Amino acid sequence: MPYTLRSLIATTLLALSFSNVLAQGYEATIRKNLSERIPQIPKIEEITRTPLAGIYELRLSTNEIYYSDAEGNFLIQGNLIDTKSKRNLTEERETKLSAIDFNTLPLKDAITFVHGNGKRKLAVFEDPNCGYCKRFERDLAKVDNVTVYLFLMPVLGPGSVEKSRNVWCAKDPAAAWTNLMQKDVPPAAAQCSTAAIDRNLDFGRKYKITGTPTLVAQDGTRVPGAINSAQVEKLLADATK
Repeated sequence: MPYTLRSLIATTLLALSFSNVLAQGYEATIRKNLSERIPQIPKIEEITRTPLAGIYELRLSTNEIYYSDAEGNFLIQGNLIDTKSKRNLTEERETKLSAIDFNTLPLKDAITFVHGNGKRKLAVFEDPNCGYCKRFERDLAKVDNVTVYLFLMPVLGPGSVEKSRNVWCAKDPAAAWTNLMQKDVPPAAAQCSTAAIDRNLDFGRKYKITGTPTLVAQDGTRVPGAINSAQVEKLLADATK
C-alpha cells in the first residue's frame, strides 16, 4: 500500500477516534452537570448534535426535546427553526419520536370498521365518555375508503370502564359503539372477558398515549386530539405517499 494512502487512512482513523472522544466528553459533561444542577430533570435518553453549532439536542425519557450547550450551562426549551428551509426541526423530531409502528398494533384487540373499500388504514384510541371523541366520530363517519381499528381506552373513570365493557361484549360491538358515539344511545349491559381492554390500557401506558382520541396513521404518524374530516383525509393521504 503506498505510503501516502497509509498515512491518509491513519489520519482519518485518528480523526474519527478523536471525534468519538469529544462526543463522549460533551455527553458525559452535559449529563453530569444537568443531573447535579437540576435533579428533577427526567432521564436523558439521547444527546445528539443539531445543525446549530455548539447546541445539542437532549431527548428525555418523557420524549420531550430540550437543547443545551456542550457543558450543560444553559438549558433551552422551545422550537428550533431552520429559517432557510422554513422547517420546525423540533416539531419534526417530536413527530418522529412519537410515531408508532402500525405493525405493532394488536389489531385483535380492536373493533374494526370498514368504510367503502377500506384500503386506507387508521387506528384510534378512544374513551366512550370523551366529548372530543364523540365529535371526532361524527367527522370520521364522513371519511370513505378506510378501515378503522378502534381501541377502547377507558381512562375517564368507572363510567368509562362500564361503557367500554358493554360495547366490547355486545353482540355487535361496532353497532354498539356507533350508536353510543353518534346517537348517544348507551349500550345494553353485557358481560364477557375484557382482557383486550386491559391490554389496550397497557399499550397506551407503554407508548405514552395520555389522551383521547389519539390517532395513528398507517405510516406511524400519531395525532393527539380530535381533528375534522378534512384533516383526517390529509393524514390518510400523507400516510400512503
